[in-house]
Formats: sequence, structure tokens, C-alpha cells
Amino acid sequence: MPDFPNIILYAIPFFILAMLLELYVTTRERLKHIKGYEPRDAFASIAMGLGNVILGFASKAIVLLAFFWIYDNFRVFEIPVAWWSFVLLFFADDISYYWFHRISHECRLFWASHVVHHSSQHYNLSTALRQTWSGGFYTFIFWLWLPLIGFHPAMIMLQMSISLLYQFWIHTEAIDKMPRWFEAVFNTPSHHRVHHGSNPIYLDRNHAGILIIWDKLFGTFQPELKNEKVNYGLVKNIKTFNPIKIAFLEWLYMLRDAFSGRKTLKDRFLYLIKPPGWKHDGTGKISDDLRQEWLESKKQ
Repeated sequence: MPDFPNIILYAIPFFILAMLLELYVTTRERLKHIKGYEPRDAFASIAMGLGNVILGFASKAIVLLAFFWIYDNFRVFEIPVAWWSFVLLFFADDISYYWFHRISHECRLFWASHVVHHSSQHYNLSTALRQTWSGGFYTFIFWLWLPLIGFHPAMIMLQMSISLLYQFWIHTEAIDKMPRWFEAVFNTPSHHRVHHGSNPIYLDRNHAGILIIWDKLFGTFQPELKNEKVNYGLVKNIKTFNPIKIAFLEWLYMLRDAFSGRKTLKDRFLYLIKPPGWKHDGTGKISDDLRQEWLESKKQ
């Protein structure tokens, strides 16, 4: 078995130094267009990140067991550990991440864990650490096809960590735009600011991990508009800095919607798989509805 290091743990000092540098730059420059750090929000994000790392020891064990079970028993090919296989894995992992991320916005069962990352009304490097405590136990299903076709589980885990590391630096307002060629191919702070926006035009857009090309290919790309400043957070913000509430409030809301009141069995199930905002009586609004209303208001 290939012996790859846990690069996330090695990167923790870099995360801390980068956040201190961002705090210094934004404070020293007094950039008016940047909210900067709010202590309670930043500490909540860091607490969520620490919880994710601690629970990650259990969730990663489950993921590895699942990957190895498929790899050892059902793999179609045996892809060697070589430079060219890492190139293939880079693209395979990135498109897996795109669909995981997109479905996490379009299916409430996955949104229940992913909403954690969008719950901050601030956007800085500490926001990148605001990670789920529950998602690691089931979202790995989007990567199960990789050991099936023959990628070694250790390679997959390494590439997933590389993708996560890349996405740290794009959580900042301190960087406006990258060179045009870079913006055309890669996920950037500008593209990801859009993803964290609660503005109707920005909802459920730019699901990229490393490459923005998937959003352009599958119709979910939205550039950051100069005349539409990004409002960070949720359509309905939870207004709490309590890590326990941040981690589990949406689970409570989803289960309450699904299992309370008089509903058909079908409607109860649909509350688990329909997008956030959907209601069985037709009174709810999903992101497409909000975007359409926004576009129509601009025509008037």
C-alpha cells in the first residue's frame, strides 16, 4: 500500500499563518469593501474546523474501508501508482467533487451537512475552516466509482486532500481577480465568492473544486458582477455562533419538515431529496424561483 502523508495535518500551521497575514493586510490597509474578521464568527469557524478534523479520524476510517472493499473485490482495472495515473485522478476527483458539491445544493439530505460551510455571513480564510461534522460519513459515495475503475484508495484520499487544500486560499476578499487565463480555467476567489453569495443571481452557482471548467460545461457558472456585491451567508441566516447549532440545526429543520404534521409518505420522502426551500404545499421557493423573480424584477 502506498504510504502518503496526511497533508491536511501538515498544512494546519500554514492555515494559521495565512489567516494572520490576511487579518494584518485587511486591517492595515483598511479596505472598505472587505468586512474583515468578526471574532465570534472566526472562532466559530475554527471550532467547526477542529471538530471536522477530530471526527475525520472516524469518518476517514469508514471511507477507507468502503474504498478498499470495492477496490479489493470489484475493481475493473488495476491502475498503477504513476505520474500519469495521478493526472487522470486529478480530473476524475475534480469532476467527482463538482457533482458532490452541486448535489449538496440541490438535495436537502446533502445540504443538511453542507449548509455548515455557507452559514457564515463573513468571507475570509477562517470561513474555509467552517466544515461539516456529519458530511464525511456519507458524502464519499460520490467517489466510490474511483476505486471501482482501479484507482488505489490511498491515491484517492491524497487527491481529495489536495483538492481541499487548494480551496483554502480562495476564501478571501483580499484578492480581487487573478489573470484572465487563470480565471478561465481554475476556481478563484472571485468565482468562489459568487458561490458563497445569498444574492438570487449567485445562488447554487460555481460548484468547482479546482477547475471552473465543469461549471461552464454543465451550465452552473456565474461570474462575479461589479454592480452586484456579494451578500454572504444563507437566504435565511441562522444567526448563531454556537458550533453545535451550526452543525446540526439544518438536520433538525429537515427532519421536522419531513416527519411532523399531516403529509403523505411520498411528501415526507421528498423533503429529504428535494432542494432546500421546497414545500409539499407549493408555498416554498427554491433557488431557481428566487433567481427568476430577481431577473424579472430587473426587467421592470
